[in-house]
Amino acid sequence: MNYDAFFAEKLAQLCAEGRYRVFANLERSAGSFPKAILRHEGPAGEFVAREVTIWCSNDYLGMGQHPSVLAAMHESIDRVGAGAGGTRNISGTCVYHVELEQELAALHAKDAALLFTSGYVANETTLSTLGKHLPDCVIFSDALNHASMIQGIINSGAEKRVFRHNDAAHLRELLAQVEPGRAKLVAFESVYSMDGDISPIKEICDVAAEFGAMTYLDEVHAVGMYGPTGAGVAEQAGLAHRIDVIEGTLGKAFGLVGGYIAASKHLVDFIRSYAPGFIFTTAMCPVVAAGALASVRHLRNSNVERDGQQRMAAETKRRLLAAGIPVMDSNTHIVPVMVGDPVQTKRITDELLERHNIYVQPINYPTVPRGTERLRLTPSPLHTTEDLDHLVASLTEIWGRLQLRKAA
Repeated sequence: MNYDAFFAEKLAQLCAEGRYRVFANLERSAGSFPKAILRHEGPAGEFVAREVTIWCSNDYLGMGQHPSVLAAMHESIDRVGAGAGGTRNISGTCVYHVELEQELAALHAKDAALLFTSGYVANETTLSTLGKHLPDCVIFSDALNHASMIQGIINSGAEKRVFRHNDAAHLRELLAQVEPGRAKLVAFESVYSMDGDISPIKEICDVAAEFGAMTYLDEVHAVGMYGPTGAGVAEQAGLAHRIDVIEGTLGKAFGLVGGYIAASKHLVDFIRSYAPGFIFTTAMCPVVAAGALASVRHLRNSNVERDGQQRMAAETKRRLLAAGIPVMDSNTHIVPVMVGDPVQTKRITDELLERHNIYVQPINYPTVPRGTERLRLTPSPLHTTEDLDHLVASLTEIWGRLQLRKAA
């Protein structure tokens, strides 16, 4: 078999479908987010650098460049150096890991928390471990759950049943079909990042309690963003105590990288002791843990960033809809713009970058279903009115010139 030819053919297929992904070489400038320097090769092979405005960052609040975060990271690297030195079991645990886990447990009002190297790893590892070890377990998964949750459920080997998106009544039907003595786990998200909608947490918890099922809530797009202390939608709704496992990330609103779970002392210790994805992975670098600790502490006590982000998100939706841009209905900080075609979506984002110095990544299959390709805008409290004026004018020009479908 010609292996290289196979790989080339598969890549050519992605290109033909408009789904081939190109990484932008972006140099974020400390203190000037959402501005960044885009570096690329020009038509004659020359080096080109120009300033662009990022409108798709998951650093929702700009905490990746907050002074308190940067100061904590500088202090930690001078104090303990760069790397962790091993897995958490083999010399890799340091004071920053311990304090960050304590802070995250307190944030979610849980007994304990456990750090992972990413939110993906937190989901995949925890769900696969729970599903593998809980006796005769059935996992009930929302139809739009993240790939990391789906992969964790698959890897667990447990029986899986998928309920319609945000449909507690359908979940109840599926739970009623399972023998009472079996272990049951309901896995869902609070904020679904591609549509920008919020799950009916209370209704799902009610159904889970009725059938004795554990609840597992992914809050990665909500931690730092919602609730009086930034603990997420469950905190905002006063329902965190009804969730058995809360999973979050340090890579979005908190501005760093890493994932975690918060739960009961025994559940967290069980995952710590049985999960290969935790046991055999080098620990998070102390400098990252120190920065995350500073970020979580800041956002537990400050609503300035959250309030500013919500204002900018609402204004972005209002301005785009007024211009006829088809913004999907969203009651969160996510601003999804429907296009419905992968080639056109890629063309729009290419033109935004090349003609208007605006960086937005196209969202195509498999991230979203075919035919629902879109732009995903994430306004931040650091975007200015001038930034928004430029975005609206640029999208209006492109939509008119390409004769794209406008909002009704």
